[in-house]
Amino acid sequence: MRVFVKNMRGQALIPCSQRKARLLLKQKKAKIVGYKPFTIQLCYATGEAKQEVTIGIDEGARHVGIAIVSQNKVLVKGEVELRQDVHSLLLTRAQYRRSRRYRKTRYRKARFLNRKKPEGWLPPSIRAKMNANFAWIDREPRRKPLPLGMGSRRGK
Repeated sequence: MRVFVKNMRGQALIPCSQRKARLLLKQKKAKIVGYKPFTIQLCYATGEAKQEVTIGIDEGARHVGIAIVSQNKVLVKGEVELRQDVHSLLLTRAQYRRSRRYRKTRYRKARFLNRKKPEGWLPPSIRAKMNANFAWIDREPRRKPLPLGMGSRRGK
């Protein structure tokens, strides 16, 4: 596992190894600024070296795998469990809505064939999973102190 590093001004640098972080902390050249994820801040001026970072995503029905890689080194990897209750919650909501309508409109004409789905329409349960995937993709760079020149690659 890599340790995230910030320079004196708090900008993200390339993560270092745990051993290097221990040595910097022991020599008082760095201080701890966060524990989840473990992040240190350097107490001396350094260059602004940054590398291209790639986010790899493996989307699944129940789990989404996320990996952040830089020059064949894995910086962060993890797995996100998606919600599985969206479909049942939407069905429950629809049942309540229908029961309200039936109570109020006994003799109203049927109006269920007058609607068209817009172009690119997705069912709400699938849309919720897709939005959760994109939310994790967008959240990852902000949560982890990564270099600014960040590339993004969405896998299958």
